[in-house]
Amino acid sequence: MLQGFKDFLLRGNIVDLAVAVVIGTAFTALVGAFTASFIDPLIGLVGGGGPSGMSFEVNDQTFTVGAFITAIITFAITAAVVYFFVVVPMKKMNELRAAGKAPEPEGVSEDIALLREIRDSLQNRPS
Repeated sequence: MLQGFKDFLLRGNIVDLAVAVVIGTAFTALVGAFTASFIDPLIGLVGGGGPSGMSFEVNDQTFTVGAFITAIITFAITAAVVYFFVVVPMKKMNELRAAGKAPEPEGVSEDIALLREIRDSLQNRPS
């Protein structure tokens, strides 16, 4: 039972997935720090109102439009980096792999032709 669990954990897919999760988490923190350091102040400058710029109040409830815009920008940056640094290279690699494959041979191979010939001659032989 433990051997099966060990095999499951050590399969390439599980290890690759674990590495992807760790790198994704670190990358999300990096993009979050970038938007907090650079995008938030820019939105605050454009919208006024300090670091949480573009906010307004209705009946003592604050609506922070700037925080929502920052979240959209964070998502767009993350999606763009994932697309251009993961999806595009994987597509290219898959295309190169597909181009490198040998085409299927046309017709029947020599082995199969010889085996069919032997089969036919044995079937036609008188008993």
